[in-house]
Amino acid sequence: MSTKKILTAAALVLTSVATTQVITAPTASAETCKASYYTGGGTTASGEPFNPNALTAAHKTLRFNTRVKVTNRNNGKSVIVRINDRGPYIRGRCIDLTPRGFKALAPLSAGVIPVTVTVV
Repeated sequence: MSTKKILTAAALVLTSVATTQVITAPTASAETCKASYYTGGGTTASGEPFNPNALTAAHKTLRFNTRVKVTNRNNGKSVIVRINDRGPYIRGRCIDLTPRGFKALAPLSAGVIPVTVTVV
C-alpha cells in the first residue's frame, strides 16, 4: 500500500473519531436545600396572579411551568408543584412554596424545612 493511501485512511479515521458525539439520556437532578413558604398577592414573575391555594412555587432558575417534587427530608412527605415565580433570595433556600404546598409537607409554624427538589 502506498504512503499516500495510508495517510488518507489515517486522516479518515481521525476525522470520524473527532466528529463522533456521545449522546446521553438526561438524568433527573435533585437539589437539597431549605424551603419556605410565601404569602402576599399581586402577580407572580410568570404573570399569573398569586394564589396561596395553588400548588405552585418560586425557584430562582427553573423554567416556568416546570413541575417539581418537593420532599420534606424530616418526615418523607412529598408534594408536586409547578414553578410560576422567582425566588427565594435568601441564602440556603432554593424554593418558596405557596401556603398550600408547604402545608402538604409540614405545618406553617415550621417556617423553614429541609427538602429535596427533583424535576419530574
